Amino acid sequence: MHGRITHALLLTAVTLINVPLSQADAADPRQSLGLTDAERIEFLAEMRQMLASIQGIVAGIGKEDREAIATAARLSGNRMARATPASVRAKLPQAFKELGGPTHQLFEEIAIRAETDDMADLAILTGRTLEQCLMCHAQFRAD
Repeated sequence: MHGRITHALLLTAVTLINVPLSQADAADPRQSLGLTDAERIEFLAEMRQMLASIQGIVAGIGKEDREAIATAARLSGNRMARATPASVRAKLPQAFKELGGPTHQLFEEIAIRAETDDMADLAILTGRTLEQCLMCHAQFRAD
């Protein structure tokens, strides 16, 4: 219901200020990151790696394999953030950076805590990491 209300408010606001929206914008009001095709390909590869890291962490928790958890988490930690091309980094809005930085930090925290924490605690931390992912995907689109 909240999504329908947000969509209705967006359409009303656009009608009131008489700014036409494309059908894609009306259907998907998330903020575009304004990436070039090449940047978008690189960016989406990073997003897929983050998803693969989550999968590896969850599989590692299921097997109680601490090394697998840490290895999967490190792939999406600070090294990934530092490897983001400068052209992409320059285009990312501050709100994106405020979600992205802490998300990479959470992956680092999972890697460190994989050494000693209970599997249940690691699962909770992984859930917090996914919340960050969901917040970002709810606000932004890579087109």
